[in-house]
Amino acid sequence: VFGDVRLDNIRPSCAQVLLSPYLAASCAFLTHLALCAPFLVLDALGGVCQRVRSWRIAAGSGPPPSLWKWYECFWRVLFKYATAVLPAAAVFQLLRSPSLPELAPSCWRLSVEVVACFLLFDTFFFIWHYCMHRVPWLYRAVHQMHHQHHVPFALAAQDASSAELLSLLLLALGSAWMLGCHPLSEALFHFLNSWLAVEDHCGYNLPWALHRLLPCMGGAPFHQTHHKKQRNNFAPYFTHWDHLFGTYILHFMGHANLDLH
Repeated sequence: VFGDVRLDNIRPSCAQVLLSPYLAASCAFLTHLALCAPFLVLDALGGVCQRVRSWRIAAGSGPPPSLWKWYECFWRVLFKYATAVLPAAAVFQLLRSPSLPELAPSCWRLSVEVVACFLLFDTFFFIWHYCMHRVPWLYRAVHQMHHQHHVPFALAAQDASSAELLSLLLLALGSAWMLGCHPLSEALFHFLNSWLAVEDHCGYNLPWALHRLLPCMGGAPFHQTHHKKQRNNFAPYFTHWDHLFGTYILHFMGHANLDLH
């Protein structure tokens, strides 16, 4: 139904904000913090609530990260966004010279474009992630910092080197650009992309997690196995590329091929 909604009558001041080159990176950082907030609460409750501890992926993974660890991670991520991601995103947006279309996309177009973005991004990420692990100097220079977290937590989804953050930003923006997505479709893709990245790193196998509903997705158990083993599960969200290339495994803390779907 969205296709009948006109966008060309937005106030000039609002349109200027929507087309700001700094909006994408600023919203990405703030969205990441907002999506991490529920898991900060879970980690804080984990020390006193047995039910929350039972949702941890494996008892041997240790206690939830401390508030101090969250605090340190926050400042690292903020520094890299301020010094690298924000300027790079602004330059990329200025080069694209985006404009607001006359009409909003239809619900069908919105859905198709978001799914297509995820499939293309997932493919690019798998290739890039595999290369970072297979090329030693690339791993040391770009990806090693992210693997300081053997047991990841939500905020650590963005705790990586500036080079890696910039590369993932380019993959996400490039996926939407290559598909010619409507700005609203692209915005929804970036929002859901942030949520799935946070869920992948949260350290919890929650009863309502998306991978329990969609067997094609790996979820937090899939990605935590990657942080433990570092030789498998290279795709960010879906599992088909790892199945095709023989790099799929769901094995953590001594429980081989445990099926949590």
